[in-house]
Amino acid sequence: MLIKLYQKSLQLAAHKSSKIFLAIISFMESSFFPIPPDVMIVPMVMAKKNDYLKIFLIATSFSTFGGVLGYFIGSYFLDVGMSVVGFYGYEDKVLALKDNLTKGTGLYIWLATLFLAGFTPLPFKVFTITSGMIGFNLFIFFFICLISRGLRFFIVSYLSFKFGDTFNKFMQTEAAKWFTILGISIVVIVGSIYFVTK
Repeated sequence: MLIKLYQKSLQLAAHKSSKIFLAIISFMESSFFPIPPDVMIVPMVMAKKNDYLKIFLIATSFSTFGGVLGYFIGSYFLDVGMSVVGFYGYEDKVLALKDNLTKGTGLYIWLATLFLAGFTPLPFKVFTITSGMIGFNLFIFFFICLISRGLRFFIVSYLSFKFGDTFNKFMQTEAAKWFTILGISIVVIVGSIYFVTK
């Protein structure tokens, strides 16, 4: 099923209404859809290089608003939210997080985790839904989603614009590992600055 969805997403990237489909997939991926927008961003930018900034902005804005939908699913539709979380095998982690937050710990860890989920190949929808479940501050949630998703999609769009086929091959093989390493590095740097200046 996932392979079929992946192939369908690639086909939509070549469609004349690809920007509309990118907006829809970016929105859905942040709350329940399993295929990330990057699958469409890379071929779209390679086909229309001058539109790379527009493509990045569409993916970022709709992904962020999709994250808000995920947040409200977690807040008001707990059963639906838990079935999505369960699909990715994160139930125990979510319950442990809720327990930690009720004890007053884990807030800064969640800030870093949410940023990491938005930037790396982790299943972002799990973390948007969980943010709603734990009643995380909506304004901070929106800001972190906007920054982390924007950073990720800008890097993907720009590198697709700059390096084309070479970056496409990289995305299909090494991207998950390097995005995770880069994301963790950013979180460590920002966390260190915060605690040193606190």
